[in-house]
Parts: sequence; C-alpha cells; structure tokens
Amino acid sequence: MNRTRIKVCCISSIAETELAISHGADAIGLVGEMPSGPGIIDDNLAREIASIVPPTVESFLLTSCTTAKTIAAHVQYCGTTTVQIVQHIDPVEYPELIKILPGVKRVQVIHVENEKALELLERYETYVHAFLLDSGRPNAAIAELGGTGRPHDWSVSAEFVRLSSKPVFLAGGLNPDNVRDAITTVAPFGVDLCSGVRSDDCLDEKLLEKFTSNVGTGNVRASNVRANNAQT
Repeated sequence: MNRTRIKVCCISSIAETELAISHGADAIGLVGEMPSGPGIIDDNLAREIASIVPPTVESFLLTSCTTAKTIAAHVQYCGTTTVQIVQHIDPVEYPELIKILPGVKRVQVIHVENEKALELLERYETYVHAFLLDSGRPNAAIAELGGTGRPHDWSVSAEFVRLSSKPVFLAGGLNPDNVRDAITTVAPFGVDLCSGVRSDDCLDEKLLEKFTSNVGTGNVRASNVRANNAQT
C-alpha cells in the first residue's frame, strides 16, 4: 500500500517544527513574503528553522519570487532542501534555476481554479520534481497564493494526478474531517495543510494527531478502492 506523505505548512517556530515532526510529518513548509495569506515568517526565522530540520524530513520554502535569480537567492539564504514556487512563472526561468540550484528539489504550485489547470501540467513537468495543487487565485486584486483554507474541485485534481508523471501534493482546505475523502478521491502522493490543524493561530496537537490518524485511514480506503476497481 502506498503511503500518503504529510506536509505541515505555515510552520512559525522551532517548537512547531518539532511538534510536526514528532507526529510524523514528512515535510514542513516555511512561508516567505506573500501578498496575502497566513503563516508568513521572516527569512531569518525560516533560516533558523531549516537549520534544525533532520535530514529525514524535507524543508520547503514557499516563495513568491518569479525569476530564477530571485528564487535562487531566497532559497540560498534560507537553506531549505526544497523550493515551492507559488506563482505560475514563465517556464524559461527553470533552466537557469536548475543551473544555480542543482541540488534543491523544485515543486511547482498549480492553482486549481478550473479545468484549465490541467493545461499547466505539460508547461512545467519537465522541470520539476513534484507538483502541489492548491486553491489560490493568483489573478485576484490581491493575489491569493495559498493558505486559503478553501478546497477546490477534487475531480480536476484527480485527473491531474492521473496525467502527471511526477508526484503530486494536494492542498487547499484539508482538515482532519475531509482528508480521508481527499485521499480516496484524488490519490495524491502527499497532502499539505495549514489552517486545518491550527487553532488560535497555533499548531494544535490534538488536531494534528487526528489528521495523521485519518491520513492512515484514508490510505486503507484508497487501497481498497483500487483493489475493487482492479477486480471489475
């Protein structure tokens, strides 16, 4: 049975980092400067947190930068293992980014506003290690680039996963109560969440425990669905 990875985003302190990792997080997300959304922290704090993340856990830097040089500079300063590019950037930036940061994993965010999100798969697939499907609205008056707490159309996400040759993380409004259905419906490589395990703007241990438990249940349900489909 494939295990769904868990990425806990909007990490705001070393204590939250340790809490997330102790409850099985495979990755933590550090949010850089954004036009809107929760979890934004100073680059100095992001750098401090990234320095204590064990090698078995990936550290993601969420950057709103849009050119190879500015993205690379942001990652190099913060020292994360992975960069999560939250804008729909020009693909011509990727070869230079790969040249500057050959050892850093690249995750491109696709904001699933409608079925046109599927058209972006081919645009980036050659250049990235993984995709992350979120519910932002990058062209809104004040751009939303993540952390909306709002699910999107999972049928589009499921089709994206089916078509992609790269791992796909699912984000956008996930919480302990809907993650099992999300895994069964979309079958993502990993799930990513922020507000769904927070209360009073802090990482909530009870919500985190419930979420990770339900991810395990979702994996079993998804495996059963796949087995039933194989028999029909």
